[in-house]
Amino acid sequence: MEEYLETSYDVIVIGGGAAGMMAAGTAAKNGARVLLLEKMEKPARKVRITGKGRCNVTNARGDEEFAEQVRTNVDFLKVAFSEFSNRATMRFFERMGVKLRTERGDRVFPESGKAGDIANALEFYCRDYGVDIQCHSRVSEILVVGDKIYGVKYFNKRGFERKIEASNVIIATGGVSYPRTGSTGDGYVFADGVGHTIEDLRPSLTPLVTSHPQAQYIRDVLLRNVNVRLVIDGETVREEFGEVSFSDRGIEGAAILRLSRDAVDALLEERSVKLEFDLKSALTEEILRERIKREVAEMQPEEFFAELVRRLVPKPLVVPICKELDVHSRLYISKVSDKEFERLIKVLKSWSFPISDYASFDYAVVTAGGVRCSEVNEYTMESKLVSGLYFAGEVLDVDANTGGYNLQIAFSTGHLAGLLKK
Repeated sequence: MEEYLETSYDVIVIGGGAAGMMAAGTAAKNGARVLLLEKMEKPARKVRITGKGRCNVTNARGDEEFAEQVRTNVDFLKVAFSEFSNRATMRFFERMGVKLRTERGDRVFPESGKAGDIANALEFYCRDYGVDIQCHSRVSEILVVGDKIYGVKYFNKRGFERKIEASNVIIATGGVSYPRTGSTGDGYVFADGVGHTIEDLRPSLTPLVTSHPQAQYIRDVLLRNVNVRLVIDGETVREEFGEVSFSDRGIEGAAILRLSRDAVDALLEERSVKLEFDLKSALTEEILRERIKREVAEMQPEEFFAELVRRLVPKPLVVPICKELDVHSRLYISKVSDKEFERLIKVLKSWSFPISDYASFDYAVVTAGGVRCSEVNEYTMESKLVSGLYFAGEVLDVDANTGGYNLQIAFSTGHLAGLLKK
């Protein structure tokens, strides 16, 4: 059953996430009549859970350092970043009454530690400027005549299909990561349907799955200050320093997520991938060797090898490392050979975990791939193929490292898209 809505709008925004609400609010602020269609029960579902519920809203690094953290099509984003920078984002939320603080790594969070404050500020921004926000509204089709947008069809809360005309449509549907928040790839279908190219989609900032037999013994373990090397086909291609954790999903933590983009691409190419952990990154092998000698000299002959290992690593790693070395944890320290001490040093400095797979989009922070950027005008975010069609946020083939960069991309591209002509 189809029901037609007579109300007309200048702009229809599809998707009520970070990019969509920024686009809708900006367009309305500039005088446009704006309708925002969100298929979930409320907007900003993903924003509300990002940063483990704290919302790493942006990153305060300078322009060059910030750009280095963008993994794909950074040149395409230059205009968007210049129009609405990380500093502009911080000013925006502070003016909306959200106090911010900058933490380690220049990551910016709401002072309250509540992601809901960011989501609510975006919603208030839209409503204050008169955006008509309709939830439980799933867009089914983008309406195009020739090469020009003229509206959309969507199903409302009661299941009726409606058609609304508008001369501008902004697609801000997100990617396919965290699909339970509503990001199920709708925007790619719409874009493909009007002739846009979709670059291959794959998870980014996602846990990595290992086949290492010791991994089962270290689930729920969090390690800090670990240096991690990503080794592809026997060659170290990237290194990261920071937190590493082990869970049912695989190996994760900030350091791993930053490496996962390259690891996923290599796995898709069926290349050999492994992670090497330096658990004593502050010590060289020689200094570590001397440290072990001192520890052994202080121990009683009848003390066990496990006690030595415990002096060097967190307790949950003691048994897995003993198993890795094939040295019984209750072997008397006086019976440990020089060769076994050397193997211990090698494991502490370069514990190798083969990577066999990566976690699904259900656990990926963002989606890599998306609408080909060369088909989008970098100065306006308007499609080069269809007049009046705009893109913002994760639906585009842009992604960055963890640390607030991806939300900034959403805000910058959303703002630029919202500056469209009425």
